[in-house]
Amino acid sequence: MAPPLQPLRRFRETPGPSRRSLLAGVAALGALGAAGCSRVPTAAATGGGDLLSRLKAAGVVRLGIAGEIPFGYIDRNGDLTGEAPELAKVIFKRLGVDRVQPVPTEFGSLIPGLNSQQFDVVAAGMYVNPERCEQVIFSDPDYQMLDSFIVRKGNPLGLRSYQDVVEKKAKFATGTGYAEIAYAVEAGYKEGDILIVPDQVAGLNAVEAGRADVFAGTALTTREVVKKSGKAEVTEPFKPIVGGEPHVDGGAFAFRPTETNLRDAFNTELRKLKESGELLRILKPFGFTEDEMTDLTAKELCGG
Repeated sequence: MAPPLQPLRRFRETPGPSRRSLLAGVAALGALGAAGCSRVPTAAATGGGDLLSRLKAAGVVRLGIAGEIPFGYIDRNGDLTGEAPELAKVIFKRLGVDRVQPVPTEFGSLIPGLNSQQFDVVAAGMYVNPERCEQVIFSDPDYQMLDSFIVRKGNPLGLRSYQDVVEKKAKFATGTGYAEIAYAVEAGYKEGDILIVPDQVAGLNAVEAGRADVFAGTALTTREVVKKSGKAEVTEPFKPIVGGEPHVDGGAFAFRPTETNLRDAFNTELRKLKESGELLRILKPFGFTEDEMTDLTAKELCGG
């Protein structure tokens, strides 16, 4: 989903698709794209922008998505779904915008597409990091994400961190373009020794077949993929070490830098959903749990 051996969306932008595979429904995206959409004019450069009022008048908001399960995709019935679009439907309805319309693109094109007016908001579970914060403004995260390992049943090597992998000289695997590559290298694992596989399904297969002792991915994706396995299990979620400190990522919605009014209104409704517990109810069908709920802010993740 990103060029081989490049840290994923958590660290820096990479061309092409993101870490999470462009799974089922991608072919259907084209039919639901920007064709036929009426564009909302460019926001005012001052005063926080007036996009929200114009979206209310138009009755529709265009969401940039990247066709990634479970973050934002078109299902087998041709319907827009995923954690970000479903959350967007609720929040924009509360803001007076009744419809959401998907605009599919590759992950690496989301920020350029947003800033060139191809859509109004990025709704793709995008990780907030300082590099992206120089190009767009983010809502506060609607979820946080830790890492986890797929290991053989019983975790015979006792692998619970990247440091364990290095110390026990375990055969380490992760996905193409995954940030876990950088996490393992930072812990001291030689990059050339990492087994790179296409995705978490291939990672599970590698562990089950003994080609790897451990596969590293996000807690959500590893947890979901081992559910039907009789040979492998997932470890408890943990924080990777980045720059000598435990690190947690957070995913959020992105807006054009001029549209602070829309971002602030979105944050107000998001905060209400967090406080009421409704946010978890919305995200739960996509594999999210209480562990993925967060009070992180965009300011923290932007480094400010």
